[in-house]
Amino acid sequence: MISEKIAELLKKARTIAVVGLSDKPDRPSYHVTSYLFSAGYRIIPVNPRVKTLFNEKAYPDLLSIPKEISIDIVDIFRRSQDVPPIVDQAIQLKPLCIWMQLGIIHEQAAKKAEESGIMVVMNRCLSVTHQQLIGLNK
Repeated sequence: MISEKIAELLKKARTIAVVGLSDKPDRPSYHVTSYLFSAGYRIIPVNPRVKTLFNEKAYPDLLSIPKEISIDIVDIFRRSQDVPPIVDQAIQLKPLCIWMQLGIIHEQAAKKAEESGIMVVMNRCLSVTHQQLIGLNK
């Protein structure tokens, strides 16, 4: 059931805002995002120290993303304790899902997002999940 819901999300989603996306190719955030970009997603980098990545301008935070850019998934690559303000901003964007990468868990923030009608996935790698459920060639 959960896998079906996630697979449906990944097929429907087009744009992913990646919070904490590094411009260093050896970092997990870069590797995961590179895969998602090659899978056809539009990537919106969210990192105050980056100018552009994956053919897109980077933004210092979620609320700096222009309103005309519709965000389907907010993918978080930050420590668990940094999650609540990110989720608060994400709720204002009304994405389909807030995704916390492997090792990132914040139950209170997840509950707040879910109460706002936003799907939440925690402690799961987005690229691995995409490979398992969708794959690049499907």
